[in-house]
Amino acid sequence: MAPSPRIPAPRWLLAGLLVSPLGGGFGTPPPAQASVMRPVLELIRPQVEQRISSLCLEKAAAGQAGLRQQLEQPCRQLARTTSRCLVDETEASGKTLEVVGELLRQQLGPEGERIAKRCLARLVGLPPNSLEAIPLRQITGAFVGRQR
Repeated sequence: MAPSPRIPAPRWLLAGLLVSPLGGGFGTPPPAQASVMRPVLELIRPQVEQRISSLCLEKAAAGQAGLRQQLEQPCRQLARTTSRCLVDETEASGKTLEVVGELLRQQLGPEGERIAKRCLARLVGLPPNSLEAIPLRQITGAFVGRQR
């Protein structure tokens, strides 16, 4: 069966992976099936890691070539740690299907935002739920020195 012409082949393949192990893909998978989604998360992780690394370099180096070169390794390490946290927190949330759906739509929805906040808290040594009540835009604005 050929993929739909509206959906690029990688998305079609990923959508097939999501639906088949869950018997139709509707609803939240039971906890016993949560680990079934780990390979899908690991498939997406390198793309997320690359995006985080690029954003880190863009924001931290602010166009300075020498500084950018010095920050490449630290940004890669930060991106690796962050992407692993996102995978771990997504799997632990039991909302993997919802988060992957958000990623496929290239949106950060409520589940993705909650997981991002938990990872940010974890990475800076705060309790996991400590950033829950703060809008993500406000948190990221504080980290890059701008309030929105």
